[in-house]
Amino acid sequence: MVTYLEFEKGIQQLDQDLQEARSLGDFVTVATVEKNLDKEIKKSYKNLTDYQKLQLARHPARPYALDFIRGMMENAYEIHGDRVYSDDNAIVCYMGTISGKKVIVIGEQKGRGTKNKIKRNFGMPQPDGYRKALRVAKMAEKFKIPILFLIDTPGAYPGIGAEERGQSEAIAKNLFELSDLNTITISIVIGEGGSGGALAIGVADKFAMMRYSVFSVISPEGCAAILWNDPKKQEQATKAMKITSDDLKELGLIDDVIDEPIEGGHRDKVASVLALKKYFLDTLVELEQFDDKTRLDLRYKKLISIGAFTDESIVEEEEKESELRAELTNKFNSFLDKIQPSSDKKD
Repeated sequence: MVTYLEFEKGIQQLDQDLQEARSLGDFVTVATVEKNLDKEIKKSYKNLTDYQKLQLARHPARPYALDFIRGMMENAYEIHGDRVYSDDNAIVCYMGTISGKKVIVIGEQKGRGTKNKIKRNFGMPQPDGYRKALRVAKMAEKFKIPILFLIDTPGAYPGIGAEERGQSEAIAKNLFELSDLNTITISIVIGEGGSGGALAIGVADKFAMMRYSVFSVISPEGCAAILWNDPKKQEQATKAMKITSDDLKELGLIDDVIDEPIEGGHRDKVASVLALKKYFLDTLVELEQFDDKTRLDLRYKKLISIGAFTDESIVEEEEKESELRAELTNKFNSFLDKIQPSSDKKD
């Protein structure tokens, strides 16, 4: 069953007309409707609001981590377990090749259908998942294999069991270890990038987002509930939080935006997979040009620059103070020249 969003009503009607024309074998009408459908898609997606982009990021038909893994990887072999407690199905780890290049892919998987959603815990990892991700990342470091992280989660699982097993510690340790991991790392938000659940596999040499993905410290519903005591103000919160790929690129918090199809990944999964694959391979070639020390230094500089800002009023005040000091120094030196005897000057 196809799911249509509120702003896709025109597209929905044309899709129905197209199916009907095809079932009747009316090829003239099919050609006309296809042309109109293309126009309607471009019109509907031309000026999306931030909230509409959030809806696209959460679309149930959007490609998930396993869709990208199966579409990109050859000889894929899944790695299980954290070797401590369990195998968290919300995080999947695969070893294989992409266009002949050895790679390890670590992704957050939401699952489709009630059975799979429960199995994947709705894409909300527990401590065991983050420890599994770190174990596999350390293995990649040992063998100098590049890592591709695929982020897609509403957030880390907030259950009592997860807290008892050290959810915050597991996330914090991943942040610490991945920041200094000595292998090439590329992290991409493919849907939702929610809070610490996303950050735990989001520290990398390059951090990118798909066109219709979001990345935030809290869900818009949670933000609205805290600020206005009304979760229904999620649309207002989405706009205020600046969580879209374009906003975060403008703020300098991400490196790149990947141009998935204009009609969204849920309407063209193959094109989305190819776009991500191309970005990964191009970025991998770019990062391979650096030696380990240079790459780690660049990663460090990028991480410490996050959140940095300049207060223009302070800069102006410091410039004025600097000019005043220079002026006073010149006057003082001039005064010394006048009172100092000529014999002292020779000495």
